[in-house]
Amino acid sequence: MGSFHLHRLMLLLSILGAVLAENLGNNSSESYWLLRIKSEFIDPFRVLGNWSTETSLCAWNGVTCSDDQNHIWSLNLSGCGLKGSISADFSHLTFLEILDLSMNSLTGSIHPDIGKLQNLRELLLFSNFLVGTIPADIGNLKKLQVLRIGDNLLTGQVVPTIGNLTELEVLGLSYCQLNGSTPKEIGNLKHLKLLDLQMNSLSGLIPEEIGGCIELQKFAASNNGLEGKIPGSLGKLESLQILNLANNSLTGPIPVEFSQLLNLKYLNLHGNILDGEIPSELNQLVQIEELDLSKNNLSGPINLLNTRLKNLEVLVLSENFLTGSLPANLCLRNSNMRQLFLADNNLSGKFPVDLLNCSSLEQLDLSGNNFEGALPPNLHKLESLKDLLLNNNSYTGTLPPDIGNMSRLETLFLYDNMITGGIPAEIGKLQRLSILYLYDNQMSGSIPNELTNCSSLTEIDFFGNHFSGAIPATIGKLKYLVLLQLRQNDLSGPIPSSLGWCRKLQRLVLADNKLSGPLPPTFRFLSDMFLITLYNNSLEGPLPEVLFLLKNLSIVNFSNNKFSGSISPLLGSNSLTVLDLTNNSFSGNIPSRLAMSKNLRRLRLAHNLLTGNIPSEFGQLKEVNLLDLSFNNLTGELAPEISGMEKLSHLLLNNNQFSGLIPKWLGSIQELGELDLSSNNYNGTVPAEIGNCSKLLKLSLHSNRLSGAIPPEIGNLNSLNVLNLQRNNLSGTIPRTVQQCKKLYELRLSENSLTGTIPPEIGILSELQVILDLSFNHLSGKIPSSLGNLVKLERLNLSSNQLEGKVPPSLGKLSSLHRLNLSNNHLKGQLPSTFSGFPLSSFQGNGKLCGPPLVSCSESTRHENKWLSESAVARIIVAIVFTSTLICLGLLYIMLKMWWNWRKVSIACSETGKSEPKKEEEWVYGEEIKSGEYWNTNTMALLPSQDKQMSNSTCIFHLKLSTESTKDPVV
Repeated sequence: MGSFHLHRLMLLLSILGAVLAENLGNNSSESYWLLRIKSEFIDPFRVLGNWSTETSLCAWNGVTCSDDQNHIWSLNLSGCGLKGSISADFSHLTFLEILDLSMNSLTGSIHPDIGKLQNLRELLLFSNFLVGTIPADIGNLKKLQVLRIGDNLLTGQVVPTIGNLTELEVLGLSYCQLNGSTPKEIGNLKHLKLLDLQMNSLSGLIPEEIGGCIELQKFAASNNGLEGKIPGSLGKLESLQILNLANNSLTGPIPVEFSQLLNLKYLNLHGNILDGEIPSELNQLVQIEELDLSKNNLSGPINLLNTRLKNLEVLVLSENFLTGSLPANLCLRNSNMRQLFLADNNLSGKFPVDLLNCSSLEQLDLSGNNFEGALPPNLHKLESLKDLLLNNNSYTGTLPPDIGNMSRLETLFLYDNMITGGIPAEIGKLQRLSILYLYDNQMSGSIPNELTNCSSLTEIDFFGNHFSGAIPATIGKLKYLVLLQLRQNDLSGPIPSSLGWCRKLQRLVLADNKLSGPLPPTFRFLSDMFLITLYNNSLEGPLPEVLFLLKNLSIVNFSNNKFSGSISPLLGSNSLTVLDLTNNSFSGNIPSRLAMSKNLRRLRLAHNLLTGNIPSEFGQLKEVNLLDLSFNNLTGELAPEISGMEKLSHLLLNNNQFSGLIPKWLGSIQELGELDLSSNNYNGTVPAEIGNCSKLLKLSLHSNRLSGAIPPEIGNLNSLNVLNLQRNNLSGTIPRTVQQCKKLYELRLSENSLTGTIPPEIGILSELQVILDLSFNHLSGKIPSSLGNLVKLERLNLSSNQLEGKVPPSLGKLSSLHRLNLSNNHLKGQLPSTFSGFPLSSFQGNGKLCGPPLVSCSESTRHENKWLSESAVARIIVAIVFTSTLICLGLLYIMLKMWWNWRKVSIACSETGKSEPKKEEEWVYGEEIKSGEYWNTNTMALLPSQDKQMSNSTCIFHLKLSTESTKDPVV
């Protein structure tokens, strides 16, 4: 309760003080309010340190009193480092005419009570961190002449009540976040001289009413979203000197009413969507000094004449659609033109010789047009020229030697033309030359030693020419050189050791030449180097150990050279982002120190002689997206720590000697887009976890010793373009889930032990284009007719399987097919007629296929019928022989029976005179017949007398021959 009563007491005293202060009516009341205002400020520099009752109010810092010392007339606390908010208590300083709190760190909003300062003439709150909207009460400040509240975080619209400030001369609202349209009430400000709305988010039209600001001298509304046409009413502002409407979305033509702005000195309409021609009426702007109409859609010729625009110093017409040649009188002698920018139009013709009259020109940019012909020999007439930009045209001829007389030249851009010949030795006179870009021309010859006399050179780019010979040995004289780009020429010889004296060199690009020899040890002095590319040369030898001193290396590409030894000298920098040493003879292990380059993104060490395994520390390389270690002698298994390379999108380990199982953790690398483990010694199965790599575009595991089935999870790879599992020991069926890989354009499963049928779902893979190869497996069944849907397919190989049935006619619709192999299967029937252009080898090993290029199906039928007739004849012959044999046997049996009966009678007559059968012999005969082993019986038992032997033997002999004939293979 005690604290509650104390709070009420303090509140009462505060109210009482306020009442007293109001009633006193002198500066003692104002000091009271100022002390309250001070209490809400944070004053880190103690600017308000003398604000106290012990010091006279008029002596307080920032305070200016009226002549009678009774009231505060001005409060200026600009740039004092104050923090805090703008107190509502300012409203009690009713005699205040100037309030300047600009360039501090004030926050909060502009309090509406600011509108109570009826005597205020200047309100300056710019360059703070104020937020919120502009209070409408600000329109109550009827005496206000200057309102500058820009460079804050203000939002909302420009309040229409600003139109009430009829005495306003300066309105600064730039560099805020204001939106909405510009209020038409702006037109009420008859005395307005400066209107600054630039760098906001204003939209809509520029109001026609702005023509009412008849005293306006400066109008800037650039970098907004203003739309529609530029109002012609701006032409009424006869006092206008500066008009800046750049970087909006204004459309339509440039108003011809601008011709009335006779005091205009600066006109900037850059970066809009204005169209039509440049109105010739602009020639009446006799006071114009700077005119920028660039980056619009203006067309037609240039109609500006220097005969009238004598004060024009800067003309910028770049990035339009202007055509024709330059007007002859664009630049007359004794003109004031300093800058002429006509880049990126459709201007044509030869180099405008009349421009040589512009002796005052300092910058000339004609780049990105259709100028042609040779450069004039007297370019040196442009004696003041510092920057000459003629790139991206069709200039021909040689670089004139007189260019050496342009003594002030600093920048020379001639790239992307058709200039031939060499660099004139006179170029060495250009002591101020800093940037020389000659790339993408057809220049030739050697690089003159005189070039190294241009001691101010910082950038040299000769890419894509035919320069030959050696790099000048005196290149080290260019002490300020930052860029040396000599790529794609015919330079030969060693890299000069003097290059090491270019100690400011940051980018060295010598790739695609014929350079040879080792790297000079002087490279150790290039401590600022962050990019060095030497690829596609014949450089050789081990890397100098001193390269380890280059601590700022970021991009290194030494690929396709003859370097050998260790790669360790390049690893002194922990800033590496790209390291490419492909196709050299580097040997030894991959250094684990590479893992210290935490920003490494691309690592390519392919086609070398590296051994050992991948360091497990590579798991710390969180930014690597490409790792190419293919075609080396690396061994062992992949360490699980490598799964920490979470941004890896390309993993190329093919053509090494890696062994063991393919790691399951590869499925955890979500960014993986290319995985190539082919031509190694991997065994085991294809891990199902690979199906988790949803971004995988290429999966190549061919030429290993993988076994087991293809996991159905392969169908989860919806983005897959290439699947190559050939030359393994894979078995089982082709999973039907492959139909889910709808973006496949290459599918290779050949040389495995796959069984079952070809899934008809493969026909859904309409993007298959490069190849479908299922050859050398054990696939059976018919060829699915759905394969005829693969209309983009160029190669189809189903050879060396056990496929049967007819070739589906739908395959004849594969109009893109240029290689086909169906050989060594069990296919039959007629081939589609569109297959006639394929070689015989495409169909060999299928005994019953017919149709071009094989024999016609009608001829094949005749051959079949002929074969059937011969077979029938053979069967008839066999039947006749068999029947004859039976008849012969029957007759033989009857004859033997008759003979046997006769013999028994004969014996009986001779011995007893009775006929009695011998039971034993009859049993033996009968048993032999029943057993069906006639030819195993002892024939001697059938020959009881010598007299009968010859005839019976002969009969039996013939019978035996006939019986053997029944075993003819025809049967």
